[in-house]
Amino acid sequence: MSIRKAIIFSAGLGTRFKPWTDLHPKALAIVNGKSLLQRNVEYLQQFNIYDVIVNVHHFPDQIIKAIQDNKGWGSNIVISDESAEVLETGGGLLKAKALFDPAEPFLSLNVDVLTDLNIHRLLEYHLQHQPLITYGVTKRNTSRNVLLDEHYRMCGWRNNKTGEEKIVIPGRTLQPYAYSCVVIYQPEIFSLIRQTGKFSIMDTYLDLAAEHAILGFDHTGDKWVDVGKTESVAVAENLFA
Repeated sequence: MSIRKAIIFSAGLGTRFKPWTDLHPKALAIVNGKSLLQRNVEYLQQFNIYDVIVNVHHFPDQIIKAIQDNKGWGSNIVISDESAEVLETGGGLLKAKALFDPAEPFLSLNVDVLTDLNIHRLLEYHLQHQPLITYGVTKRNTSRNVLLDEHYRMCGWRNNKTGEEKIVIPGRTLQPYAYSCVVIYQPEIFSLIRQTGKFSIMDTYLDLAAEHAILGFDHTGDKWVDVGKTESVAVAENLFA
């Protein structure tokens, strides 16, 4: 089995990326001559994923024009239009439901994250363990952690800044990991999501984790950078040519 379709979450307002995002979408921010969107489209192509959904909200016309002008950088790109209201990752995924094959697993990633995580290895792990959801994790400093047991099953979440913690499977020894924003879903996720409107996909994970296996895949040591802030561009340019 292979992954044939992915969604790149590109609708965010990019408030941490001002002043660029006062006039442009964050998806078109440049790292070493290529936009974040182009880099993620080409990243997916390395793993033979050429069918891509891109959700848009902030300056959507600029993203659509870039895709059209560059012929999707060689991929078949379909737009999920959130110009009326930004729906966050969970709401954005749910809105795009009709654009996915109802019988096939699929992938999501965030446009402002660059990584060299091997998607083939992520899929092998997913197929071996058969969870509802598998996402990449690493051991790195972060403001929020997913909390995994010794089998890498998600049991909770913690905000390290506020101290807020949500434990959905109690009584286990938990380790904190950083969420990598590269995720494989089984298609039945859509029939299980209970949230509506605007919501984070993390809310869905926490809602479902007690009843359905949601696993982390540890890829510590791979390149990974959140290009959510302007000062992160220099970091990204050192990691990605």
